[in-house]
Amino acid sequence: MNNYPTPKAQTFARELRRDMTDSERRLWSRLRREQLGAKFRRQHPVGNYIADFACLDPKLIVELDGSQHHQSVEYDEVRDAFFRRDGFVVLRFATDQPLRNIDGVLTVISDALSKAMPPSQPSPEGGRS
Repeated sequence: MNNYPTPKAQTFARELRRDMTDSERRLWSRLRREQLGAKFRRQHPVGNYIADFACLDPKLIVELDGSQHHQSVEYDEVRDAFFRRDGFVVLRFATDQPLRNIDGVLTVISDALSKAMPPSQPSPEGGRS
């Protein structure tokens, strides 16, 4: 599958990064710099689509849905299916959730990261007597 970003998606993603909503800024302030133990990118293009927040390892996408998403349910389903075919887990939150309950949002994201990350391997020295 071709999940390389199209030039149009790359340009639009740059615009979205410049014009983040208050809710997106609030969540980004807690996802950036690997604060949850994984690297996130904001407004990251994947194919023709742009994920609000994407972690490439493990593959996790976090979406904030505003009122416009109620009219685009079918579009979101196609988009999520595209992401899932590429191995991503997709989490969706109402756009105001990071403003009303940032800790709850972060807990859900942390849990999804924990499930998606492979278990850490014990160090080779840990088994010596």
